[in-house]
Amino acid sequence: MSDIVLQRHNSVLQISLNRPAKKNALSQQMYRELTAALTQAATDSSINVVLLQGSADCFSAGNDLQDFLGAGELNAQHPTVQFLYQLAQFPKPLVAAVAGLAIGIGTTALLHCDLVYAADNSRFQLPFTKLGLCPEAGSSVLLPNVAGYQRAAQYLLLGEAFDAGQAQQMGLVNQVVSSGEVVALALEKATALAALPADAVQSSKALLKPQQSLTLQTIANELVEFQRLLNGTECQQRIAAFFQR
Repeated sequence: MSDIVLQRHNSVLQISLNRPAKKNALSQQMYRELTAALTQAATDSSINVVLLQGSADCFSAGNDLQDFLGAGELNAQHPTVQFLYQLAQFPKPLVAAVAGLAIGIGTTALLHCDLVYAADNSRFQLPFTKLGLCPEAGSSVLLPNVAGYQRAAQYLLLGEAFDAGQAQQMGLVNQVVSSGEVVALALEKATALAALPADAVQSSKALLKPQQSLTLQTIANELVEFQRLLNGTECQQRIAAFFQR
């Protein structure tokens, strides 16, 4: 079975990360499939809403580092980069169901979602500086907008983990329920959104995100710094230590 599973629920497209042996760590092939799914959904008039989910015990452990490091420079052809831009510009509602680990891109991707529902076992972390890296996916502007500067600095500079309750308190998550309920709740909300006039919903989303050009520019700026740091000695030493654990 593919590491990305697509299911249709009438006008809701459900995208499931399905790589349990690697805690849903995202490979370059997964990024390609995610980008393709979002690209098709964006232009398919029969799809009104996309629901993104992981498994009951893990949303995503972030990038598959070994695979990511083998994919070359972070340019326009890089699968991760293509996914980030497609995610940031997706015109239809994105709903997320999160349970278990949501690390790195597993958290920053949520900043592009319109509704986020989390299980009470969720654990979020943005450990970029711990690896000698910087924020990505536009999180250096999106997280302060959601949580305020001081709290964003706490999680992006110190890389501290936080739980579902803290995520809800800061505004990253809409509602917290049990792990057995989170997918059903997210699908219920996605279905409710999909039943509304699609043009009105998409226009409303666009109006809610007037600073999209700033987000896209921030992603570009982050990628430059991310690549520079990735090439640096300190980052390489920290990543080597990560693999030796």
